[in-house]
Amino acid sequence: MSATLIALARAGDGEAFRQLTDPYLRELQVHCYRMLGSLQDAEDALQDTLLAAWRGLPGFEERGSIGTWLYRVATNRCLNALRSASRRPRVGWRVPDVEPLEPTRRGEVVWLEPYPDLLLEGLPDHAPGPEARFESSEAISLAFVTALQLLPARQRAVLILRDVLGFRAGEVAGMLDTSVESVTSALKRARATLGSRPGAGDREPPPLPNSPAEAELAARLTQAYETGDVGGLVALLTQDVWVTMPPVPLQYQGLELAARFHTAVTFRQGRAYQLVPTRANGQLAFGAYLRTRAAGRATPWACWCSRSPGTGSAPSPGSTTAFCPASGSPAACPADQLGRGSPDCLVGRRAGACHPGRFSHRPHRRHAGV
Repeated sequence: MSATLIALARAGDGEAFRQLTDPYLRELQVHCYRMLGSLQDAEDALQDTLLAAWRGLPGFEERGSIGTWLYRVATNRCLNALRSASRRPRVGWRVPDVEPLEPTRRGEVVWLEPYPDLLLEGLPDHAPGPEARFESSEAISLAFVTALQLLPARQRAVLILRDVLGFRAGEVAGMLDTSVESVTSALKRARATLGSRPGAGDREPPPLPNSPAEAELAARLTQAYETGDVGGLVALLTQDVWVTMPPVPLQYQGLELAARFHTAVTFRQGRAYQLVPTRANGQLAFGAYLRTRAAGRATPWACWCSRSPGTGSAPSPGSTTAFCPASGSPAACPADQLGRGSPDCLVGRRAGACHPGRFSHRPHRRHAGV
């Protein structure tokens, strides 16, 4: 059947091409997300991958599976995107009426976005290859994806292909047009970097999904946030909390700075929010909607996520809070419609986006949301 579909697709049959590629779209988008750290960039890379595969199908030699070949195309499209992203301008402070606090540091990973669990539904149920070292749940966590972004691009690609997806060294060498020795060396360096990062391996797991502990955490955090209770919010954080606001590079560590940040920025001038619980990167997350003066209206403001969850003596949202821009959300929505599924700021519903099951033969470009 695959040989027939390949022959038809090579002859220009778009439907045959869809049948070949549709089973891989969800997992390819997750692969692009791990490589790029951004849902928007992953969507663009997936679209570029499909376009490149459509044009390059005549050169597919059928020595391996169509899936392996698509991973090769996707990986190289991501590497191209990373080279272009290195020329991105830095984003400055974006709250004009507030003087920024002195940060603890300037972050290296600023174009980071959460990945909604809704888009993880329907992923193939097959296990990763025998070479894989990471569980699928760990490999999509925000902490892991953040750590990946600190690796040089080719080391990142090698580690994902070998330790997450389980491809053999020879397969990875073929995908990257390099030698097995180069793959082995890059993998060794990447593993050493991940293993040496602060906090690696010393975190307790988060509460189980949909467990009473998680429900209690969600209720306490929502209550504190919606009432503007900075003290109650900070009481839920771990001592080493990092507060970040991608793509702004400023980062703040510790409970004192977290409290000052929320007082000066989040809840300035009596701002009030409504939180909508959802899930991102396999963990609890929230869409934060700013209540406006228009009666019954709420405007998307941020996605509130945690990177490195811990439990400790009480449920805690984690050691890092990430405030990600609510790009792709509607300008405003009725407040009584919030809470019905994943917030749009996590799902990324943008006109023309490349959704699984739909492919356009012309390239699609969007500016990255900031």
